Amino acid sequence: MANIQSAKKRARQTVKKNELKSSQRASVRTAIKSVEQAIDAKDKGKATSLFIKTQKLIDKMANKKVITKNSASRQKSRLNKNIKLLG
Repeated sequence: MANIQSAKKRARQTVKKNELKSSQRASVRTAIKSVEQAIDAKDKGKATSLFIKTQKLIDKMANKKVITKNSASRQKSRLNKNIKLLG
């Protein structure tokens, strides 16, 4: 455990930030799964509309540094590719 006051404060901040980022990461994963389910169901219209919302969420989380920019780009690219394959 930290002895110095600033280190104690930093530990408290880390716990709070980790809780917030964990829930934000979970919401991104949930959104991605909903798009993937629409793709599996071969519903291009639903998948496209969900992808637009998911893309916005992924970009927001990348800007907040919840997920890395490369990870965000990769996830969007894979989803978009799969939607295009539906034809």
